[in-house]
Amino acid sequence: MALRHFTLPRQLMRPRVRSPLGYRKDFRAGLATAVPPVTQDSTGSKGPTAMVFLNMGGPSTTDEVEDFLSRLFADGDLIPLGRLQSYIGPLIARRRTPKIVKQYSDIGGGSPIRKWSEYQCEEMCKILDKLNPETAPHKPYVAFRYAQPLTEQMYTQLFEDGFGNGKGGRAVAFSQYPQYSCSTTGSSLNELWKWRNRLEGVRANGNADPSGAIQWSVIDRWPTHSGLVEAFARNIEDQLKTYPEDKRKGVVLLFSAHSLPMSVVNRGDPYPAEVAATVHAVMQRLNFSNPYRLCWQSQVGPKAWLGAQTSDTVQEYVKRGQTDIVLVPIAFTSDHIETLYELDLEVMEEANHPGVKRAESLNGNPVFIEALADIAQKHLQKDEKCSLQMTLRCQGCRSERCLEQKKFFAGENTASLVA
Repeated sequence: MALRHFTLPRQLMRPRVRSPLGYRKDFRAGLATAVPPVTQDSTGSKGPTAMVFLNMGGPSTTDEVEDFLSRLFADGDLIPLGRLQSYIGPLIARRRTPKIVKQYSDIGGGSPIRKWSEYQCEEMCKILDKLNPETAPHKPYVAFRYAQPLTEQMYTQLFEDGFGNGKGGRAVAFSQYPQYSCSTTGSSLNELWKWRNRLEGVRANGNADPSGAIQWSVIDRWPTHSGLVEAFARNIEDQLKTYPEDKRKGVVLLFSAHSLPMSVVNRGDPYPAEVAATVHAVMQRLNFSNPYRLCWQSQVGPKAWLGAQTSDTVQEYVKRGQTDIVLVPIAFTSDHIETLYELDLEVMEEANHPGVKRAESLNGNPVFIEALADIAQKHLQKDEKCSLQMTLRCQGCRSERCLEQKKFFAGENTASLVA
């Protein structure tokens, strides 16, 4: 099967150039100087606000693959390898680099996740400026866990743009993992908390809450938001229309999410339940029109991971004669290697049947971007630090870092709830 054609919006094809003030003035000879109009860059009573998208990221070019893998396999929150992680992680990264370079080459030479993340954040901020002018301007930032722009690069950019470092200002860490996991959102927040302490916290000047530091809040999960559900449902409906009408109700909807090690699941991680909640909400929106299952992809290493695996599930159904299947990447907010390579070029090609298809990823979907703006607006209006769910650690958690990170983001008023 040929890789589906992938195009980006025109505005992503070349870098956008902005003036230092965020808008351009036109000077016309012979005309009186006019008062500049109020624009979306005008500061509101509670603005400006930095909107920071958190995600794992991906190498934009094949040259970045080894560094990406090195950071990924060094992260015990994502892939727990035990006491020898600092040794085993880089070894696995080096061994896997040639294979992963080949995979990225097969999908165009790099991951599109940065382009999509920047586009989604910019478009969301434009909507937010209109919906919530009191916290405008809303400035878009992206912080990746394993690829550029890294968290520390984003933090430095915040300083350069007038946030923190004695100047104060508000920033919202907006997790782009709709379903919370300690391995994903938790890891990104641990990294953000670490760099906050290094750059303007305890380790920077010995003061736990220095004057003029950035005031952070967190959007930590949103698995059943109506806009997210609607965007998924419409993409599924669009793909179902490609089947003959008399076969549509028999098409199996196979929701696929990134798997987790069972050691993480058994510790009490909420991710499997929240992914299942998203699936159920989408099926409710579809009036349970089709049979469906939830399965898991991207297992790494010999240890037990959450299953059943997506590839095994498709193979088994095809063997049974169930060859009309729509794959739905339910835990991803844009295309990346798990969709463009693993689903499109491995799972679907191995199935070798035209009835096995994939629903489009969210990418530049306007319904999805409006959902992001709605989530952010409600968060800003509630003026909360984080959700109550985030204050509760996993039952088996023994991490002091996780405890202190949650206390920090919960803020003084709710830190006592962190358990």
